[in-house]
Amino acid sequence: MSETKRMQGKRVLVTGSGTGIGRGVALEFAREGADVVFHYAHSSQGALSAAEEATQLDVRATAFHADFTRVEGTQQLARQAIEFLGGLDILVNNAGITLNMPFEKVTVEQFDTLYHVNIRALFFVIQACLPALLLSGKGVIVNMSSIHAMQAMQEHSVYAGTKGAIISFTRQLAVELAPRGIRMNCIAPGAITVENHYKVMRGYDPAAFASTIPAGMMGEPWDVARAAIFLASDDARFILGQTLIVDGGTTAWMPFSEDFKKPLDACFGLGYVPGVGG
Repeated sequence: MSETKRMQGKRVLVTGSGTGIGRGVALEFAREGADVVFHYAHSSQGALSAAEEATQLDVRATAFHADFTRVEGTQQLARQAIEFLGGLDILVNNAGITLNMPFEKVTVEQFDTLYHVNIRALFFVIQACLPALLLSGKGVIVNMSSIHAMQAMQEHSVYAGTKGAIISFTRQLAVELAPRGIRMNCIAPGAITVENHYKVMRGYDPAAFASTIPAGMMGEPWDVARAAIFLASDDARFILGQTLIVDGGTTAWMPFSEDFKKPLDACFGLGYVPGVGG
């Protein structure tokens, strides 16, 4: 736990923070002294337990549900978070869903679901939070993309498109909002071990994946969380519109193999993207 409490007094909303990277990010802000609102779209268990854990750190915390397939859900979450926190200083847009599907089999409903959750919701939750971020006088937005925006992988045409859009959107809006006192950047995580990997990948073994990463290990949500803390802090005051890659060197090397010809032995999207696994 940090001794400096770099986020003391800050009011933070982290979307998609019931599990995985988002949960780790939100809890790290709490450890750094921030009041935090957690958000979940499906099961409340992870977000509620995380909020309870955060309150043990002597900060205010709660969790709200919002359906990010609907614009109204993003607006409702913004209102609830701002009311609970009494304002907003930092918004971390982590909410997102994954789908692996051969390009020719992707349905309109699946395409729309990913774009609605991954980029449309991000757009409109920022819009809904903007007045509060402006009032804070020093608002910060951190968006979560992925190295899928930069490197190709089998069956990820829809997901990669949404993550690429987030990077472009971050660059554009950062310039637009900078004169109004808001600083925006993006994080592109690489291979981060989260609960979903164990659910959708048969025999998932972090050690096996670690051997393919230059750093020699899988990342943890904490690695992304520390990057988010940095970008939200005054240490990053001159960083704007950028994408910080947190991937253990994955995008720095040039793989030559036949793996790109093989279908994936996984089923991302199961349970939250229509028509997956049916």
